[in-house]
Amino acid sequence: MTASRRQFLRFGATLAAAPALISTARGQSRPVLKAGDQKGGLRALLESADALKGIGYDIQWTEFPAAAPLAEALNAGAVDCGPIGDAPAIFALAAGTRIKLIGANRSDPYGTAILVRPDSPLKTAADLKGKSIGTNRGSIGHFVTLKALASAGLKPEDTNIRFLPPADTKLALTNGSVDAWATWEPYTAMAETSGHARVLVSGRGLWSGLSYLAATDAALAAKRAVLADFLQRVVRAQVWSYEHVAEFSATLARIIGISPEAARLQFERRHTTWQPIDASLVAIQQQTADFYLKSGLLKQRLEVASTFDTRFELPT
Repeated sequence: MTASRRQFLRFGATLAAAPALISTARGQSRPVLKAGDQKGGLRALLESADALKGIGYDIQWTEFPAAAPLAEALNAGAVDCGPIGDAPAIFALAAGTRIKLIGANRSDPYGTAILVRPDSPLKTAADLKGKSIGTNRGSIGHFVTLKALASAGLKPEDTNIRFLPPADTKLALTNGSVDAWATWEPYTAMAETSGHARVLVSGRGLWSGLSYLAATDAALAAKRAVLADFLQRVVRAQVWSYEHVAEFSATLARIIGISPEAARLQFERRHTTWQPIDASLVAIQQQTADFYLKSGLLKQRLEVASTFDTRFELPT
């Protein structure tokens, strides 16, 4: 059993959501959307904005600590859709996961960062030479690590990159088993506000800040109307969240079990906005895929244009 599969089993939790708007054929039961989530983000967003009122399908939520186990669940058909960063989406698609990217958002990349202990002597990316860095393989943390090393004239083999899930890497950083932790929000804000870590290198200038809502090919064939409605509700809820920062941050803290201070910090500095999947966005995604190819993490070039489904509209 893989580490990501163990995470899927350990962290999986289901929640049935609310009543009716999309109609189903007479005699059929209501559709069920199996929605994956990372650290409760989408669920908190929708519940805070009261965006699940009147839906015509049920939602079964499954929470994951990172993109890797979420991608594995998508590949297995255990979930229909879920949020995933650009780099792990590429990793999953290159591995043959049958998904399409149906919605895109962009955030300030600061919180996708390489962290060190507060008393660490490391000051810049160049100081990572010969040091150990913990992160998830194929994650946006892994991507930022490779970009940070390249910006400092270093190669991956100049460091010791250890692939660990977030909880294990956090512990390894605390006890000194690794020198640095490459991670993302809300883990960055949690580590900062608890005093356990500081940002050595932020993702600004290194990562695009792009993330997606991905859906399986099977779900797209059977539940397209449900997915379209779900995406519209997520986008509207995102707009609401930045108009009600305190309220949303409190709900986020409660649902994902972190401090209100960390919840608000990671939310406010993200400045997440959903945007159309256009040619410029696809080009940025292709650059990320080509960087992974150059880094040796992909065996052959991934043509990303075919991995998008552009027929989903955003609310006006």
